[in-house]
Amino acid sequence: MVDKIHLTSAVRTNLLSLQQTDRLVVQTQDRLSTGLRVNGAQDDASAFFSARALTFRADDLSAIKENIDLGVSTLTAALNGIDAITELVEQAKGLVNNAKATGNTTERSTLAKQFNDILSQIDTLTTDASFNGTNLLKTTPDNLVVDFNESGSASITVTGLDSTTAAAGLNIANAANNFGALANVNVALTAINAALTELRTNASTIGSNNSVLKSRMNFTDDLINTLEDGAGKLTLADLNEESANLLALQTRQQLGLNSLALASQSERAVLALFG
Repeated sequence: MVDKIHLTSAVRTNLLSLQQTDRLVVQTQDRLSTGLRVNGAQDDASAFFSARALTFRADDLSAIKENIDLGVSTLTAALNGIDAITELVEQAKGLVNNAKATGNTTERSTLAKQFNDILSQIDTLTTDASFNGTNLLKTTPDNLVVDFNESGSASITVTGLDSTTAAAGLNIANAANNFGALANVNVALTAINAALTELRTNASTIGSNNSVLKSRMNFTDDLINTLEDGAGKLTLADLNEESANLLALQTRQQLGLNSLALASQSERAVLALFG
């Protein structure tokens, strides 16, 4: 049986104080290395789990923000498509006006062919105005649904707008009778003017929805920053304070070693009597 080593009261007191100081030094060094005052539930359970809840919600909102951003890009693609279609319809209107200004049937026939070619380009353009698999302008257009929160209780649905030349869309038919009669030209001109009005309305509708998405994206971004800032307030360490604490603890540690050495001198003095 090994006898226990008995320390004097002075030595034991100084040793316990030194051990406590060592633990505080390790804790402070850990805070300085991680930048966190609360690294786990053992440091501060309430702050740790509150910060985790804020961080988890910020992560969820980050994913939602990405979806909103994709929605903005989808609407931007649709707006760009409408702008391009509007330019083509304006060109078609110029051809119709030229046909109306001339009585030459051969010239009208040439203009009618160019008119029909432009209509074909409009239909081709609508199929290309897609982003991330969503096309708001094609025949039987897609709808865009964007959620604004984690539960999906707040969202927006943007209904696609058929922007083809078909009857369900802009309703612009090919040049009848190759613009052979003035009546044929006037029918095309009426359809073109109605299409331009519809395109401007569609652009306004999509543009308004795009503004809503951008506002929600900015709000979500601000909310994410607020949540992350709140989590930081609960867990982040004040590095200036911790640096000062480390310096004080290191000083205390050195003083503790000195005190321990002084407390041990009395025992060495007793040992010297037997020398």
